[in-house]
This record gives sequence, structure tokens and C-alpha cells, in this order.
Amino acid sequence: MTRVAAIDCGTNSIRLLVADVVDGVLTDVAREMRVVRLGQGVDATGSFAPEAIERTRVALEEYAGIIRSTGVTAQRMVATSATRDASNREDFFAMTRELLDPIVSGSVAEVITGDEEARLSFAGAVGELSSAEGPFVVVDLGGGSTELVLGDADGVEAAYSADIGCVRLTERCLPSDPPTEDEIAAARAFAAERLQAAFDAVPVEKATTWVGVAGTMTTLAALALGLEQYDPDAIHLSRISFAQLREVCHSLLHSTHAERAALGPMHPGRVDVIGGGSLVTIALADEFARRAGIDQLVVSEHDILDGIAMSVKI
Repeated sequence: MTRVAAIDCGTNSIRLLVADVVDGVLTDVAREMRVVRLGQGVDATGSFAPEAIERTRVALEEYAGIIRSTGVTAQRMVATSATRDASNREDFFAMTRELLDPIVSGSVAEVITGDEEARLSFAGAVGELSSAEGPFVVVDLGGGSTELVLGDADGVEAAYSADIGCVRLTERCLPSDPPTEDEIAAARAFAAERLQAAFDAVPVEKATTWVGVAGTMTTLAALALGLEQYDPDAIHLSRISFAQLREVCHSLLHSTHAERAALGPMHPGRVDVIGGGSLVTIALADEFARRAGIDQLVVSEHDILDGIAMSVKI
């Protein structure tokens, strides 16, 4: 048995998984998530805001303490969309090296390609699903990018990382509270443009099951299930009909900040961007229904974080 740590640093959140690995199977020791909005303003400025790096440093310092206390012997930290886009990413790397290298020598965040991000998400998402439900299209809807991955029990057939996510779409198109109809129309057009390349690259018509991962999808599932608070056990592998999904997404997109914040399962860090995430989700559902005849979303709590943990070199 080996105890590993995986850290996923995205545009909106930073997450930690400490797990024991036996014959390629993960057993959770600890899972943590903090919304740090590392990608704050990156779409507009091309660089990390100093306060965003500091928020991330505070969370990572906490994670480093957990890693030390749990006896981890191998670790991997992955940074995704926002870090690929930031001109001052070396400031971010220096901060991660300072905190992680003393635990396991040589540790620093890796910036991975959109293709690798997609493949890691797929590996984490489908591990508990029956191969008979494949082929699968896995969607990782993040803050700055959305990964579409098509594959089955034999592995990944096609993958694409689209430059559209809940933070990017909200900052660019949805400034009002709630968004105006003109803003929503512009956001739909922008989402459709960015997703078209993904649909050109990934033949989703071959899929029979849509698996959604990451915070937007799990929050939408919690609301569709009528949960009073966020419950990962209830959410994991839940199945949400497209009718339920569209109802929840439409409600969130037209709600005020205060109304969204009052929802029990809603993490405070998602309140201001869940409308943008809802719009992308509706666009995906419409295309999956049209292209593949899919009529429900399977939501997995296991995602790129689990894929990173499985990829740690022991």
C-alpha cells in the first residue's frame, strides 16, 4: 500500500485528495476543496491577480499540513486552464515549490495540456460505471475550460478542451444580477461558438452515457435531487433527467445572487458563477440529445482529482 496526495488547481477551486493505493484502487483518506478563484480576471488581463495567488497560497499551505500529517510518500499537483493562460505563472510556480518541495523533494505544480486534463478526468469519472453503459462522453465543466472526452472500457477515443467555463463565461458575458435577456443571448452565442470546436473534434454521437464531473455538475445534481445541503454520497452516480436539469439551470440563470446564495447545497464560491455554468450545461444537454439521443446526466463525484491520484508515480 502507498499513500499518495493529488492536488487539482483549477480556475475556480483548489482540491486535495489523500488516498491509499492498492493494485490501482483508491481508498480515500481525505478530500478537501477551497474556492480560491485563481483565475480571477485572467481572461481579461492575461495574468494572475496578486490577491488570487495569495488566496491559493493560504489554501495550499493548509493542504501541505494535511499531507504531512497523513504520512504521504508521493504527490502530484496539477494546474489547468488559468495557469496555461497566465503570463506571470512563474510567481505561482515559485509559491507551490516553496510549500510542496519540503514534503517531497522536486515537487512543483505541473501545467498540463487540455488533452491530458481530459484524459485524467475520464479515468477518474468512469471507474465505477459498468462498461455496458459505454461508450461514455465525460464532461469536466471547470472555471476556465470545459473538457469533452469520448471513450469506453478500452480507453479514450477522442478528447478536446474548449476555452469556455463558468468563470470565463460569467466574467465575459453575464455582469448583471440577474443577467439580462441580451446578456443571456450573448452568452449562449459565445458558448455555442467555443463548444462547436469540441463537437467537431469529439464524435459524441457514438456515446450512450453522459457523465458530468466537477462543481457545477455536482451542484446542479444536488439541486435537482432536492437536497437541503450538499451530500456527496447522494450526488455520486445520481441520474438527472434533462427535464430536471433544464428546470434547475433555467431557475439559476434567472435568479439573483441572494436567491442563489440561500440555496442549501450552494457553495459560497459558486454563487456568482453557477449561472454561467448552467448555461454551458444546457448547451451541452441540447447537443447530446440531438446528436446522440441521450436524455439524462450521470453525475460523478470522482473526476480529474482521482485521475491525478491514480497517475502519481510511486
